Amino acid sequence: MGNRELDYNEYIEIADGVYWVGFADKNAGFHCNPYLITDHGEAVLIDSGSRNDFSTVMLKIMRTGTDLGKIKRLIYQHYDPDLCGNIPHMEALINNKELKILSHKENNIFIDYYSTKTSKECIEDLGFVYRFSSGRELHFIRTPFAHSAGSFVTYDTKTKVLFSSDLFGSYDANWSLYSLIIGKCGDCTPQNSCPVTEKPCQITNIWKFHKSVMPSTKALRFALKQIAGLDISIIAPQHGSLLHTPAIQKIVIDRLNAFDGIGIDQFLGENEI
Repeated sequence: MGNRELDYNEYIEIADGVYWVGFADKNAGFHCNPYLITDHGEAVLIDSGSRNDFSTVMLKIMRTGTDLGKIKRLIYQHYDPDLCGNIPHMEALINNKELKILSHKENNIFIDYYSTKTSKECIEDLGFVYRFSSGRELHFIRTPFAHSAGSFVTYDTKTKVLFSSDLFGSYDANWSLYSLIIGKCGDCTPQNSCPVTEKPCQITNIWKFHKSVMPSTKALRFALKQIAGLDISIIAPQHGSLLHTPAIQKIVIDRLNAFDGIGIDQFLGENEI
């Protein structure tokens, strides 16, 4: 699907039963991407979003035809307010006694500060797998300190979509839901503006995001190693654009593995102690 065909005021189905339900503002530069997964009348919501985005996210969920009472889990891959800020509003409208919040134990400590109403489940207590009633599985893969101690990514075994949280994220004024990276980008030196389109370079913006959000080069490379063996159709980050082809995924993974000076490493390099 091309970006020109998309209406960002509506939900967008990115894979079978997987919906982007985020808020789009091309002038914002920082986009949060909540995702809804539906399966035979059952649903889960990944990284539901901020308080300010709640009305947009909820409207799009309802427009998918999803019965709010069928949302069984709210999955949070870390605990930042851009993911978790609208938890109380979600709880109020979903109004399902079976609803649970699912995250890593390191995250649930902080998620309790958003709400204690909904019981918390820890992914480690589930063997790092969530099963729908149909048998469909979501696998949780730990990416500790990328960027929080309890960070993880979520892999949908049915569609092979990897919900990557902050990994592969971007602060991008040249935003579109589907990445604009092309094959030539693999041979180009990242710079502020693309020499072909004269628009902000998406690879540079991915690098800048990881440099400031990830705590260290070692943490980033460990996270990338954790997903290296997966058969991935789409990488769906919580910020930035979808990496929707193997070629784009390879370019970005290769670039991220080559980057140095991430987080504290950059600071120590500039401030030797």
